[in-house]
Amino acid sequence: MRWSRMLTMLDVHAEGEIGRVVTGGLGPVPGATMLDKMRHINEVDDTIRRFTVYEPRGCAQATVNLLLPPCDPRADAGFIVLQADRAHAMSGSNAMCVTAALLETGIVAMTEPLTRLTLDTPAGLVGVAAACRDGRCERITLDMPPSFVAAPDVALEVEGLGPVRLDVAFGGVFYALVDARAAGLEITRANARRLVEAGSLIKRAVNAQVHVAHPLLAGLDHVSYVMFCDRDRADAAVLRGATIVLPGRCDRSPCGTGNAARLAVLHARGAIGVGERLRARSVIDSEFEVGIAGTTEVGGIAAVLPQISGRAWIFGVHQCGLDPTDPYPRGFTLSDMWGPDVQVTD
Repeated sequence: MRWSRMLTMLDVHAEGEIGRVVTGGLGPVPGATMLDKMRHINEVDDTIRRFTVYEPRGCAQATVNLLLPPCDPRADAGFIVLQADRAHAMSGSNAMCVTAALLETGIVAMTEPLTRLTLDTPAGLVGVAAACRDGRCERITLDMPPSFVAAPDVALEVEGLGPVRLDVAFGGVFYALVDARAAGLEITRANARRLVEAGSLIKRAVNAQVHVAHPLLAGLDHVSYVMFCDRDRADAAVLRGATIVLPGRCDRSPCGTGNAARLAVLHARGAIGVGERLRARSVIDSEFEVGIAGTTEVGGIAAVLPQISGRAWIFGVHQCGLDPTDPYPRGFTLSDMWGPDVQVTD
């Protein structure tokens, strides 16, 4: 082989959601902070995102995480989430994938029965407590970024759906949280396509009609995802949810940042208190444990400190490379798999 570039990745999933982790071959990403680096990818040069996420090296159902040296000296490692539309500031399932990759490969030393480490993300520092045994991370608990309600009980007119009410909240990124039953939807595997179609319409509408901006983190100024919310029919203590991810699919995990945003809304309405724990269940019935560790403020806005706990598994190792004659060095997308909301590229 005569590759001009080669990356090594670990294939990892957290409760069903794939989060590939780039562990080797990545050059420096400009920026003094993780937020700066994310903005560089989104605003200046997205070559690495396209190279790893788009076809033929990437695929529509996987996220890619860039594992980077931390910018904050208090952190053990940094990472940036790459998806079909852009680089994102934080993801709970991907933080679990990164943690498993770091500890189970020895990049960060594992201490049994409990390893504590800190991840540097564009959304801020994320504390991690990993329960470990026999060289494996058995459960990973994340101290998520402070989460808050940005716009409660918003009424939107959504083309193709009509009037929709939702809450906009921050859980590491901004979410539009929609009551599934009020929208005439049920969170089941059979309804995955209907959820995606409705969520895509709602996301376009909310970003066109609602302005959001993090008070402290410049550039976090749009709704990244729509999350449909419900209570489990058999157990009201279980939060059921479905986050819609570009290019047009349901998050297979219960969704860490989405549940952090949801906890902020529940707390603001008096529906959950500090110290309470709930289970969050995904469209494929995988589960996270979620709760609120405390309260704080973000730029004068009341916020909660969510904790999210789940599991991750490494299931593969692969290398991808670039032959100098490859006509698709930056990857490509087609509307058949990547849908109408991802820019079709060549």
